[in-house]
Formats: sequence, structure tokens, C-alpha cells
Amino acid sequence: MALFPNLPIVTERLRLRPFTRGDVDGVFAYRRREDVARYLFDVPLSRDDCAEAIQQRIGEVALQAEGDKIVLGVELADSSTLIGEVSLIWRSMDARQGEVGWIFDPAYHGHGYATEAANALLDLGFGPGDMHRVSARCDVRNAASWRLMARLGMRREAHFREHALFKSEWDEEFIYAMLWQEWHALRQGNGAA
Repeated sequence: MALFPNLPIVTERLRLRPFTRGDVDGVFAYRRREDVARYLFDVPLSRDDCAEAIQQRIGEVALQAEGDKIVLGVELADSSTLIGEVSLIWRSMDARQGEVGWIFDPAYHGHGYATEAANALLDLGFGPGDMHRVSARCDVRNAASWRLMARLGMRREAHFREHALFKSEWDEEFIYAMLWQEWHALRQGNGAA
């Protein structure tokens, strides 16, 4: 099943919307930072790198085939300030599996924005996306990210030790996931996030 979401997605405090060419400076403000790039596959990005990334993300707004991504800018609804980005990747069509991810400007950490945005993506994936399982992953040192996964109601499924070289070092990675029935129970008030 293909997914062409009705965009933007509006939450209580946020608007998740497609990227535009005008987002280069907003993305560059956080993607140039070493503390943001630390746990990403990318190094800190130059402004030109951000412009290229934005150009690619502009078209990533639907899931039609395995491997497709929906990548959305996250902005504050009251000021239209771009504070980060979220993604939903279609990992398996047959098994109806997806993966969520996020990158946020550290200036906006600690306000629940990542939780609010990630919940909206889970609702998209499990609702109109008809996914059976959605996962997320992070470096084990990225406590803010794995704590977010736990807040979302995802459960830790794996701890991979020294399984790949990441920025010239052995990395360790956590995999968290949620099944449709777990998401449904949370949304019905039958579980705690």
C-alpha cells in the first residue's frame, strides 16, 4: 500500500511539513554543529551540503516503494521556526515495516517537541501507512534518543556491540520497536508511554 500523507501534519504545538529551498539556513543552523553530527552518519554539514540535502528532501514526501522516505521539517506552529526534522522509511513492503528517525536543534531540546513529532510519525505509519512494526535505532551513547524511544512506548529489542565501524570506531547500537497492537493499545489508553 502506498502512502501519500495529507501535509502538513499539525500537532498541538508543531507543524510537520515538506522541506522547501528556503529551509537551507534553518537546517544549516543545527546540521553544522558537531554535537548534532556526533551520532549521525554525516559529519557537520556545510551550507552547500545543506542545500543539496534540502533539494533531495523536497521530493521525499510519500512512500510508494520499499526504501522510500518521508522526510519532513518540524516547525513551531506559533512562529514557523524550523527546529528539526523527522523521517519515516519504508523498510519492508511484504512485512509492513518502517523505521522512524529524528534530528533536532539542541536549542529546542527538553520541551517535548521530539516526542510530539515522533508520535505524529508513528500515527502516520501505523494509521494510514498500515504498518505492522516500526523501529528506531541509535548509538548507545545517545541517551536522549533512546530515552525518547522508550517515552514513545517502543521497547528495546537489540543491543549490537562492535557490529560496524562508525567514524573510525567500533559502534554500539540500540534497536527499539513497536508493533501495531502496542501502538493501538497506547492510543486507546490501555498502556503507558
